[in-house]
Amino acid sequence: MTNSTFKPVAEQLAYLKKGVAEIIPEAELKAKLDNSVKTGKPLRVYLGVDPTAPDLHLGHTVVLRKLKHFQDLGHTAIFLIGDFSAMIGDPTGQSETRPPLTREQVGANAETYLEQVFKILDRDKTEVRYNSEWLAKLTSYEIIRLTAKYPLARMLEREDFRARLAGGWKGQLFQPSEETLRSREGHEPAPTLPSSGKASLAKRPSSMAIHELLYPLLTALDAVELKSDVELGATEQKFNLLVHREIQREYGLPGQAVLTMPILVGLDGQRKMSKSLGNYIGITEPPQEMFGKMMSIPDELMWSYYELVTDRTPQEIAALKQEVTGGKLHPMDAKMRLAQEVVTGFHGADAARKAAENFQHVFRDRQAPTSMSEIVIKPNPTHLAIEFLFDGRRVRAMGPTGLSTRQEKWSRLLSTLELVPSTSEAERLIKQGGFEIDGKTLQDPTSKLDFTKPSSQEIRVGKKSFFRITVVCP
Repeated sequence: MTNSTFKPVAEQLAYLKKGVAEIIPEAELKAKLDNSVKTGKPLRVYLGVDPTAPDLHLGHTVVLRKLKHFQDLGHTAIFLIGDFSAMIGDPTGQSETRPPLTREQVGANAETYLEQVFKILDRDKTEVRYNSEWLAKLTSYEIIRLTAKYPLARMLEREDFRARLAGGWKGQLFQPSEETLRSREGHEPAPTLPSSGKASLAKRPSSMAIHELLYPLLTALDAVELKSDVELGATEQKFNLLVHREIQREYGLPGQAVLTMPILVGLDGQRKMSKSLGNYIGITEPPQEMFGKMMSIPDELMWSYYELVTDRTPQEIAALKQEVTGGKLHPMDAKMRLAQEVVTGFHGADAARKAAENFQHVFRDRQAPTSMSEIVIKPNPTHLAIEFLFDGRRVRAMGPTGLSTRQEKWSRLLSTLELVPSTSEAERLIKQGGFEIDGKTLQDPTSKLDFTKPSSQEIRVGKKSFFRITVVCP
């Protein structure tokens, strides 16, 4: 007996496969969907995210949108916050051990994640879980039992593990501690250094730490505890996801299907979108900032953005691309449609329309923006309180920054406010004439903003970013 709650399996698969890199195995996902239709029981589909930073960017939304697709089809969407695993640090793609995060850092980041995630997922239909619910309660016996279920040789097949091990041992010596060296006294001789008298020593952070090997095993318990039917992740997470599937079977559960999504390329058109690389679009950024950044992506990149961060069907994207290729539609206009659709998803249609008009006003008509984001700075005895406003509405706030509460260099301020990737980049921009205050170019990288006096200044950072910075004194 077929339950009419769910769409036919073929229709569900077609919807779910949009933009997908790989389904492992597709036949198994199809079988799970088929059983769901027959029984009327929704699949349990989850996405696990470690809250390692306070803000999400557009690249994070690629997999989130796929979770939303399952939710749209009536399945159970589980958003798992890796509050415990974030304190371990996912070694995926890392060339050295991640610095550990404190419980306080993880907790603060997790709070902001949910507010941002529910811009995409339906709050009322999303099951939110934290993996500290089970991982924090593990006994040493349970951890040993878990590690016995996966071969070390298989773990070391992982590409980034192999690369780090090879780099750590090839022509290098691990520097033993002084205590270890002292313990050798009166026993076997210490290792002989090369004839140059200097050893090529691997730094401890660059070597493999044992806890990194535990990461995919401990997060596999997430899949066990959630009894998931499907797990989502980026292509770079494939190894972890397959370990999760295998460990589920070791605990007597059916292995989950795995669905991976491509990495979203950043604004530079070359590397993956990353906050640390400065090539990102934050989903909490004001509408006109998001719009301007979207318009800066290379023309050839916009088609992958259409596929990964909009709801357009493959047929609609192909037709739009044909219009551009055939000369019926200018690439700039196609990109403006893309930018407006993305901004609409996070800020609404009215804000997206205003952002488009502002872009037209500034970059096509070469006029000053009709509206701009305002950054309000309120000095306190111990720190600066910083808020980002758009149309008088608070978009986000920053916690204590370490900036001086009296005066601070513009270069450091711009970096801290995340208007440029780094202080050195801000200094370079200022020296090259890419920074204006109230229409006047400032080229002295040592110049400062005074927080002891109230002020309001319109600034331009680079060619496309306009802000008003207002200092409000008590």
